[in-house]
Amino acid sequence: MILHASTTGTGPDVILLHGLFGAGRNLGVIARGLAAWFRVTTLDARNHGDSPHDADMRYQAMAEDVAETMESLGIGSARVVGHSMGGKIAMMLALAQPGRVARLAVLDIAPIAYGHEHLGYVRAMRGLMLHPGLTRQEADAALAASVPEPALRGFLLHNLVLGAAPRWRLGLEEIAGAMNDLVGWADPAPGARYNGPALFVAGAASSYVPEAAHDAIRARFPQARIETIADAGHWLHAEKPREVLAALEPFLRGQSIIRSDDVI
Repeated sequence: MILHASTTGTGPDVILLHGLFGAGRNLGVIARGLAAWFRVTTLDARNHGDSPHDADMRYQAMAEDVAETMESLGIGSARVVGHSMGGKIAMMLALAQPGRVARLAVLDIAPIAYGHEHLGYVRAMRGLMLHPGLTRQEADAALAASVPEPALRGFLLHNLVLGAAPRWRLGLEEIAGAMNDLVGWADPAPGARYNGPALFVAGAASSYVPEAAHDAIRARFPQARIETIADAGHWLHAEKPREVLAALEPFLRGQSIIRSDDVI
């Protein structure tokens, strides 16, 4: 599948991959921050943004989407950065096609299965009555009971296209059907490893990269550095963009100035 792509900047190639229910535009601050040194290509994953929809959301399939899109853009290899679901796609690409990944940066996710799921958000979005004249305020009020956090509602509502025939950009049916794959993890092959440079950046207030997951990271990514952003949660790139850029930029440029297991 060829994914929708947006490109900014000039220099060595960087690929940015967003998380579940997001789109490439959610990583705009990071893209703009890196564009001074790199040509940054931000992709919409399948069933997200302006990319096509498909029922298969296994990480191997989504990593192949990235590889195929890179090929279509004339990008042989790139520094690859992914957040959450996008981080799992990036890890899968590095493990399955290491020649595509010059450097790997993963934001607040690990190569493990997670016990939580997000079907409640899917149900809330699917339950919204889409009618001509629907306003964002009306949609926000309708989601409030199921999604009480205003910031999270706003994040989800970025996917709502208003107008004469309102619609969701998200493939909600496909996402719901693939939730077990999305919260899970399966290596592309037994003993798969990526031996290139790898940086894992976690939010100190997030539970997505517990210390118990560090062994799983290093078993697959033996050169991994694991860093923590103080006072940041799962959406660390939105909450602490300067700190995330301060971690990413020197790593992607190949400057070894960050120490393992530090809080920054």
